[in-house]
Amino acid sequence: MRVLGVDPGLTRCGIGVVEGVAGRPLTMIGVGVVRTPADADLGHRLVAVEQGIEQWLDEHRPEFVAVERVFSQHNVRTVMGTAQASAVAILCASRRGIPVALHTPSEVKAAVTGSGRADKAQVGAMVTRLLRLAAPPKPADAADALALAICHIWRAPAQNRLQQAVALHTAQGPRRPHKLHPSKGRPA
Repeated sequence: MRVLGVDPGLTRCGIGVVEGVAGRPLTMIGVGVVRTPADADLGHRLVAVEQGIEQWLDEHRPEFVAVERVFSQHNVRTVMGTAQASAVAILCASRRGIPVALHTPSEVKAAVTGSGRADKAQVGAMVTRLLRLAAPPKPADAADALALAICHIWRAPAQNRLQQAVALHTAQGPRRPHKLHPSKGRPA
């Protein structure tokens, strides 16, 4: 499974590609950051993020895209930029028919470090260890993107089984309880 992880942001959008399957050693295929100038027009910044993500999709051809789920922060301006960059990543993947998964920051931290409250240094250290890298990817946005991809690889099998079970249940429709035969106590 090849996953492109996206740590969305307008100034720095972390991108990382990881390949592998749960239970086996993983391989980093690529890591980087799409940068935009903070003083540029919003529209131009979003186009730059789109172009950067499109280049990564063209070059690495992932089977899945994992994006950090935007959560409410105290700084509304920051969360808006993050949400806009997130939407660009989802749009780029969806336009190509690539499935997108959203993972919360605490879910990613828990998957990679064992603690949903891990700090950026702990995430970077575990990404370095799990991918057998010489040093943690810099900046932290790049390491976070790799962590998202790792999280998805490890959690996707369970999520897929759950989605398949829900789809099967939905396709079968609601089940009606058996009516018991009044005198015999068994289904009629």
